[in-house]
Amino acid sequence: MKKNIAVIMGGYSSEVEISIKSGNVVYKHLNKEKYNPYKVHILKDKWVLVDDNDIEYPINKHDFSAVINNEKISFDCVFNAIHGTPGENGIILAYFDLIELKHTSAPFYQMALTFNKRDTLSVVKEYGIPTATSVYLNQGDEISTTQIIEKVGLPCFVKPNNAGSSFGISKVHTEEELIPALEKAYKEDSEILIESFLDGTEVSVGVIEYKGKVTVLPITEIVSENDFFDYEAKYEGKSQEITPARLTKEQEKRVSEVAKRVYQILNMSGFSRSEYIFVNNEPHFLEMNTVPGITEASILPQQANCAGISLTELFGNAIEMALNN
Repeated sequence: MKKNIAVIMGGYSSEVEISIKSGNVVYKHLNKEKYNPYKVHILKDKWVLVDDNDIEYPINKHDFSAVINNEKISFDCVFNAIHGTPGENGIILAYFDLIELKHTSAPFYQMALTFNKRDTLSVVKEYGIPTATSVYLNQGDEISTTQIIEKVGLPCFVKPNNAGSSFGISKVHTEEELIPALEKAYKEDSEILIESFLDGTEVSVGVIEYKGKVTVLPITEIVSENDFFDYEAKYEGKSQEITPARLTKEQEKRVSEVAKRVYQILNMSGFSRSEYIFVNNEPHFLEMNTVPGITEASILPQQANCAGISLTELFGNAIEMALNN
């Protein structure tokens, strides 16, 4: 009997449109012989099931069901394609746990932890994983630009702590640019992460559970046409994403080992894509994305394709792993 799958997309953050694109790709590529997929938009003002004619049916939040033509639709599993809140930070996953509905992401605590860049760095540092030098700020803190620059140096990066898709990120080249960069970041989040610039090859490493095993996918090298891998570089073609990356065998082996270890340190499951920069041949961990972009052009699907895994297989495996968990 076919399983009913809710592909949730949208969310409450700046990434809503990107998430809807990702969710539509999942909906398109799920095996219709095995699953009955449904598009479900989770938005600030409504939770709705959206059919192929763009007709909306309200979601009953009591049990996450919908009624179509007097027929109640309940779900066997949720495929999480929400970038940002409430999907990537675990909030909606805690709700699914409460109503005992299975989903394709890691447990809600792991999602909340990895969405918080500062907390993630604090954990992996304890295990000896190299990272950039960093400073943390909360909105309202007194700011000494001189002390910050003394610690992290120039150039440096200013990032919202809980945001994705490079929204609110600035590369700061002078002390005078620091305050405007902080103001930009505070528009996305009340917590800020300031990191030293790491000069080296940047790579993106997909680590997933595939057929019951933690699997490191072929690595992608990021070559941005802009000053860094910003929104334009990610989504508007202003970068080269080279898969497999142009690494030595030693570099490939090292970053694969580190990425798999970080995945296990953080007790992850499901999809992940982490960013690293090589400094003196040692990969330095930047951050982890637990709901990475999954459009046909996104990095994780590129990596899966390089490994011989189709999108239908990739998405179907995530559902089967969730159903069998």
